[in-house]
Amino acid sequence: MTTLTQQLADHQAGFKQRVPGERAAMMEAAAAQLRASGIEAQALKVGASMPALTLPDATGQPVDLRALNAAGPLVIVFYRGGWCPYCNLELREWQRLLPQLRELGATLVAISPQTPDNSLSTAEKNELAFPVLSDSSLAAAKAFGIDFTMSSELVELYSRVGNDLPTLNGNGQWVLPIPATYLIDRNGVVACVHVEADYRQRAEPQDVLARLRYA
Repeated sequence: MTTLTQQLADHQAGFKQRVPGERAAMMEAAAAQLRASGIEAQALKVGASMPALTLPDATGQPVDLRALNAAGPLVIVFYRGGWCPYCNLELREWQRLLPQLRELGATLVAISPQTPDNSLSTAEKNELAFPVLSDSSLAAAKAFGIDFTMSSELVELYSRVGNDLPTLNGNGQWVLPIPATYLIDRNGVVACVHVEADYRQRAEPQDVLARLRYA
C-alpha cells in the first residue's frame, strides 16, 4: 500500500500540472512565509501536558479529550477542513489504519475549525469511524499553539476558489491550524508531535503506529 507521504506527493505533483503557475507560486510563498514565522517552534512540545478541552463532535455532542485519554494513548490529528484534499488523504489513511491503532489500545480523534455540520460532511464523505471534532472557537488550536491568521493574499485566493472559511468554520475568521499530529500517552503527556507549516506535508501514520508499538 502506498504511504501517505507518497499519496501527498502524487497529489502535489498533479496540482502543479493543473493550476496556473502564478497560483502555485503564491501557495509556495505562503507556506514558506508561515514556516519563517516560527509557528512550528511555538507549538505544544513533547513533555507538555495535554490541555483540558471539550469539543463538540460531528453530531454536536461534547467530547472530553481527557476522558478519552483515560482509556489509553490518544492520537490527535489537527486538519484544516474537508475542503482540503491533502486533509482528506490524511483522514482516509488514518481510517485505513484504524484497526491497527485500536489493537494497540489507542484512540484517534481528528480536529478542525469546521462547524459540526461540516465536520459531519467530512466524516461521511471519507467514511470515518473515529470522532471528528469541531474547534470553531479555535480553543484547541490556540491551546496547542498551532493557530495562524491567513494573509490577505491567501484570503483573496481562497475566496476566489470558493473556500469561504469564515462561514465554513462558523466563526467569521480567516484562521486555521497548521497540520499537526500529537500522540498523548496514558498519563496525559505529549509523547510525540509532528507539526508542519507546509499544509502539503503530514505525519506518516505508520511512524505514529511504530511509536505506539515501541511504547
